[in-house]
Amino acid sequence: MEFIGILCLILVATTIGSHISRRFGIPAVIGQLLVGVLLGQAGLGWVHPNILVHDFSEIGVILLMFLAGLESDLSLLKKYFKPGMFVALLGIVFPVFFGWLTGEAFQVANNEAIFFGIILAATSVSISVEVLKELNVVNTKEGSTILGASVVDDILVVLVLSFSLSFLTGKSTSNLPLPLLLLEQLFYFLFIFLLVKWIAPFLMSLAEKIYANSAIIIMSLVICLGMSYLADLIGLSSVIGAFFAGIAVSQTKVKHEIYNNVEALGYAVFIPVFFVSVGLEVDFSNFSEQILFILILTLVAILTKLIGGYIGAKFSGFSSNSALMVGAGMISRGEMALIILQIGQQSNLIENHYYSPLVIVVLLSTLISPLILKYFTKKVYAN
Repeated sequence: MEFIGILCLILVATTIGSHISRRFGIPAVIGQLLVGVLLGQAGLGWVHPNILVHDFSEIGVILLMFLAGLESDLSLLKKYFKPGMFVALLGIVFPVFFGWLTGEAFQVANNEAIFFGIILAATSVSISVEVLKELNVVNTKEGSTILGASVVDDILVVLVLSFSLSFLTGKSTSNLPLPLLLLEQLFYFLFIFLLVKWIAPFLMSLAEKIYANSAIIIMSLVICLGMSYLADLIGLSSVIGAFFAGIAVSQTKVKHEIYNNVEALGYAVFIPVFFVSVGLEVDFSNFSEQILFILILTLVAILTKLIGGYIGAKFSGFSSNSALMVGAGMISRGEMALIILQIGQQSNLIENHYYSPLVIVVLLSTLISPLILKYFTKKVYAN
């Protein structure tokens, strides 16, 4: 029963933390993560990582990625394919390369340095969308390109993550040799195509005919958890399966009903536990020795997305200020980067020594990005 008390504490604390964050115009995820820092070893020491916290966190991150997939608007991807593709592609290449280069400069192991870059490649556009809504520019050419690029970015980052986990760890739960493992994963992605095109629509249509409470929601969760399990079975991260399950279900007519119900379930219980679990692992014991690393990597995180997005947008015919606005819209890391960071730690690709600094880099880039986006948006739409 001890975990029930811990869960109550986490849910109350994250609700308060989210409220305070919103009052100060800060993303709620920051408040929830800071609650984890406060409750964990770096703060009061009231909550420690245990198997139940880990399991709830695992479900939380799976539901979070399922929701991200559900939110991915493939029609935007089709409409803004050219600028979205260029912005997303350069917004991944630049952070991966310069993130790796920064790791090498600090004499980090090569595999770990590569993973630094993958963490920096992630974009959490939900924070940018809040700014675009506030300034009433969501439906502009720049706003639509940011949204389109975010869809491409999510898909490419998930693919890079799956590829890197296979090559950097060279092992999986399936214990197959690497060539067979890659072949297995190739068939998995082929199955994803079939899932998006035919299987998910058929299963959701079938669920609508079942006379049972919440049959549609249950079927969507079965698809989500089933794809997560299969991904884990063949050496991919479970979140990859959840993300593509979300994309598959998003192509059905019950997308909004599923999103609303899964969002309520996830954000009420499981997702706050995930963000708190990230904060629980933070340790400030060597903070003074890592300030230079944090500052340089934060600068790299901001500039690589800004410049990558700028070049991609310019290549697609945008003016300089519009291109900078697009680049600024891709800076925020948020949830996606934290998910990749946790996967890196669980796969032993991120040492504990660098875990806390990387969390701080994600926090700083997420806090700074709305200010940069507002600045460039006002330069484009001065009136």
